Amino acid sequence: QVQVVEFGGGLVQAGGSLRLSCAASGRTFSSFRMGWFRQAPGKEREFVAEIVWNDRRTDYTTDFVKGRFTISFDNAKNTVYLQMNSLKPEDTAVYYCALAQGPYGAYAYWGQGTQVTVSS
Repeated sequence: QVQVVEFGGGLVQAGGSLRLSCAASGRTFSSFRMGWFRQAPGKEREFVAEIVWNDRRTDYTTDFVKGRFTISFDNAKNTVYLQMNSLKPEDTAVYYCALAQGPYGAYAYWGQGTQVTVSS
C-alpha cells in the first residue's frame, strides 16, 4: 500500500551537483521519517540524512556530508530531496530513500535505489 520511488541519480563530474528526489505514494502518515541512505560497492549501507515529521519538521544530516548535502521535504508532494553539492568520487553509491511510520518507527518502506556516479 505504500510505495517509495527515488530518482535523479546519474553521472556527474567531481565538484558538480545532483538533486535526488524521493516520492512516497499509496498512503500518508501523520507522523513519519523519510531518510536517505547510500551503499557503495563492497560497503555496508549507511545513513545519510533524514526528515522527521511529527508536530514539526526536523532535519538531520550526518557529519561527513554536512555542508555539502542538504535534505528537504515538500509536504504537499510527499517528496523528499537530497541536494548534493561539491560531489566527490567517494560519494559514488546507490542512494536509497526510505520511509518510516512515526518519529521512532523503523524504516520499513524502501525504494529501489538510484545510482550516483562521480567521476574524477
